[in-house]
Amino acid sequence: MPELPEVEVVRLGLAQAVTDAVVTRVEVFDERGLTRHPAGAADFAAQLEGAVLAEPRRRGKFLWVPFASSADAVAPRALMTHLGMSGQMLLREPGPVDDRHLRVRIGVEGPAGRFDIAFVDQRTFGSLAVDRLISTPDVASELVPSQALHIARDPLDPYFQEQAVIEALRRRRSPIKAALLDQTLVSGIGNIYADESLWMARLNPRQPACTISTRKLRELLGAVRLVLEKALAEGGTSFDAQYVNVNGQAGYFAHSLHAYGRHGKPCDRCGRALIREQFQNRNSHFCPKCQRLR
Repeated sequence: MPELPEVEVVRLGLAQAVTDAVVTRVEVFDERGLTRHPAGAADFAAQLEGAVLAEPRRRGKFLWVPFASSADAVAPRALMTHLGMSGQMLLREPGPVDDRHLRVRIGVEGPAGRFDIAFVDQRTFGSLAVDRLISTPDVASELVPSQALHIARDPLDPYFQEQAVIEALRRRRSPIKAALLDQTLVSGIGNIYADESLWMARLNPRQPACTISTRKLRELLGAVRLVLEKALAEGGTSFDAQYVNVNGQAGYFAHSLHAYGRHGKPCDRCGRALIREQFQNRNSHFCPKCQRLR
């Protein structure tokens, strides 16, 4: 599943094309691409066509493009995207060629020119929706889609409250990796970046969060931040053609991984063979020497 860096790469790629652009047309080819918009395709198109779009925003793995129209001042709305496991938002030159697994196509015209935004999703777990924007509990001036309100801030968010997250972690008996994957506590971290961050901080994925010192948890959150920033700088992690930016290009952070997917290979720190272990319907990758369960 795309994680924070992959979604942020898509957001940055969309920004120039959609900011201050007008939606000129909406074509829904498969309503499975609108599972988060229960009112259906006709309502989705009616709300979106003619809308003026603002700069895209993101929280965790949720991405949205607010409507900039003054008519939405009382009830602001946004085009919201969740990529699911294999969703892609691709920028295309207007034309008749369809991408494989194309679910929805949105035509826009603005300062950067005319583009088609193709929502492509092989496994159909992703979705588009027009959603209302509401104020966040901690920053009243900030608006997020109602469907993303339960998602916590991520470690790259300027309003991320590190001390509050550390205190919450100190109260949890669950494994530290499970806590990192809990999007209501801290968002944007998935399996890949959890493994990488825990390797960097020398923590075992099964270590109960409540047994980790405040100092070590602060070190872990710092590691999370470094890993996410490095992955973002390298365009995210791509293992196959499903993880691409808006131009269809793959990220190359996979070449920088220290733990994830490297079981059987020597640890870059101590040389011991990394292992893979089942963890809550996922796999964990870690070094049995550097990341001992304490």
